[in-house]
Amino acid sequence: MNDARAERTTGILLARHGETDDNREPIRVQGFTDTPLNDTGRRQAAELAERVADDGVASLWSSDLSRARETAEIVSARIGLPASLDARLREANRGRWEGRRFIDIAQDEPDLYAAWLRAGASFRFPGGESLRDQQDRVRAALEGIERAGQLPALVVCHGGSIRVMLCLQDPRGLDAFHDFTVPNVAIVRL
Repeated sequence: MNDARAERTTGILLARHGETDDNREPIRVQGFTDTPLNDTGRRQAAELAERVADDGVASLWSSDLSRARETAEIVSARIGLPASLDARLREANRGRWEGRRFIDIAQDEPDLYAAWLRAGASFRFPGGESLRDQQDRVRAALEGIERAGQLPALVVCHGGSIRVMLCLQDPRGLDAFHDFTVPNVAIVRL
C-alpha cells in the first residue's frame, strides 16, 4: 500500500480532516453525512495546524462538511488565514450506504461490497456518486484554487477526495483507489 506523506510544496497541499466517531472501528460510511470531529479529531487538527504553521501557506480552503470545516477553523486560528468553503471538496455522496457500518454492508450486500473493494472508474455507490464523478468534482475545485493563485494552498477535505486525486497520478487510474492510505490529518502534496 502507498502511504500519504507530508511534503512541502509550492502548489496544493491536501489534508484530511481529523477523526470523527464514525472513523473509529467499526467504521461507518460518512459520505455527505455531516459528522462532527470528536475530541481526538480536535487534537489532531491542532497538531495539523502546528505542522503547517511555518510552511508559508497563502490560502486555506475546506470542504463545507463540519468535520473538514472544523479542522480548517482550528488551522485558521493558528495560521491567521480565513478558510474558504467549497462543497466540491466533499467526500463522495455514498447514497444509501451512508450511516451504515462497512461490516454490515459486507454481510448484507456481499456482491456490491466486493465491487466496492475493486472500486475503479465504473464503481457507483448505490443511490450516490461514482468515483469518477467525485474525481471530476474535486479536480474542478482544485483547478479553481490553482487559478486563484494564492499558493501554496492548504485544502482540508476527505480521505476519498484525496485518494481520487492520487489516482490521477497513478497509471492504473481509479483502479488504484484502495491502494492509497490517507489517515486523519495526513498531508498530501499535489
